[in-house]
Amino acid sequence: MFKSKKLSILLLSLGVALSSVLPVKAADYKVTSGDSLYTLSKTFNTTITQLKTTNNLTSDKIYIGQTLNVPAQIYSVKSGDSLYLISKKFGITLGQLRVMNNKWDDYIYPSQKLLVPGTATTSSSSTNTASNQQAGVIPYSQADVDLLARLINAEAQGEPYSAKVAVGAVIINRVQDSRFPKTISSVIYQVDHGYYQFTPVLNGWIDKPATSESIQAAYEALRGSDPSNGALYYFDDSTTNTWLWSKPIAARISHMVFAY
Repeated sequence: MFKSKKLSILLLSLGVALSSVLPVKAADYKVTSGDSLYTLSKTFNTTITQLKTTNNLTSDKIYIGQTLNVPAQIYSVKSGDSLYLISKKFGITLGQLRVMNNKWDDYIYPSQKLLVPGTATTSSSSTNTASNQQAGVIPYSQADVDLLARLINAEAQGEPYSAKVAVGAVIINRVQDSRFPKTISSVIYQVDHGYYQFTPVLNGWIDKPATSESIQAAYEALRGSDPSNGALYYFDDSTTNTWLWSKPIAARISHMVFAY
């Protein structure tokens, strides 16, 4: 009798311990601009098929403001936390944490609720370092996001949000085009025939910190949003450069012109 009771307690304790790890937790996520089932599957470490099944979706289309059930849990911010420390705790990149929560500044406060993965992980393969490559339309690191956001900030300050995303998209379009360098940093810092391709690199504005909106625009462009319609160039509509104006125009957003 004593042994069986002890065994029951042991099994019950083991069951409780396992139950805190094994079940896949779920939480609600509100779709934002730039989201797709593909990007969400990468962000929440799941599959498009699983997202569609869980949310009873019959197509791959989702819309801004739509609420989706995703494999995640709610984390309550504690005193001393930072976004970086929380991302490390759950074995994800800072970028993933930002995307999960549509959180583009660094301000958090105790008891604030954030979406995080269903279980924490300490796997060395998922540690949050600047060199970790993240999933997007092109591979990118946290350093790439920071650089892209600073360029967007310098080039499109005072312009609408869509223009900021479009500037980021132009950089990504160049990375994907065989006529240009193959990484974000090499595109931004490219010198062609003795000239910098982007003025903020020349005048030093590239070194100014990016706003939260510019950071958000960088992530949105990296996830595939392209208001530039595939453009490879952009310029202000006040320019008198005839070479730029000779190029086919892909889009115009406020005072910015985007061309092929």
